[in-house]
Amino acid sequence: MELNIVLAEPQIPQNTGNIARTCAVTGARLHIIKPMGFTPDDKKLKRAGLDYWHFLDITYYENFGDFFGKADGQCYFFSTKALNRYTDVKYPDKCFIIFGREDAGLPEKILFSHKNDCVRIPMLPTLRSLNLSNSVAIAAYEVLRQWDFPELQNNGQLTKFDWSAAE
Repeated sequence: MELNIVLAEPQIPQNTGNIARTCAVTGARLHIIKPMGFTPDDKKLKRAGLDYWHFLDITYYENFGDFFGKADGQCYFFSTKALNRYTDVKYPDKCFIIFGREDAGLPEKILFSHKNDCVRIPMLPTLRSLNLSNSVAIAAYEVLRQWDFPELQNNGQLTKFDWSAAE
């Protein structure tokens, strides 16, 4: 199973670093649509991603046209403006979950053109939105939950005790 996380014109390096770490620990591919509000060698970006950078599969695109010309899979557009809930979708293999800029979201023209593929994370109506990296984590883990967490470790081990001894 292949999950693709797309950041459209990210502006805050720490968010992108946190999202990169989420991609690394879940095996998701990261796609970034330029322009970005920072450079890929930004210290804040690297610090937020810690030592996970060598585990990433990252693809950069010059603009939305470049991305749409190369994306080969079903796209879902996350937006506070969407009509559908993210949990109402059955995510297929090789899907792309797409997130917009922290300060503006995805362009409304794109949302309008993909009405049935726009989804939202429910929240109180009086507040603007969740942090981008939190939204990506929520969405990624919903997709992975639906797929029964393929290739991910589903149980842990204590370092000083043995779980089986507690029975």
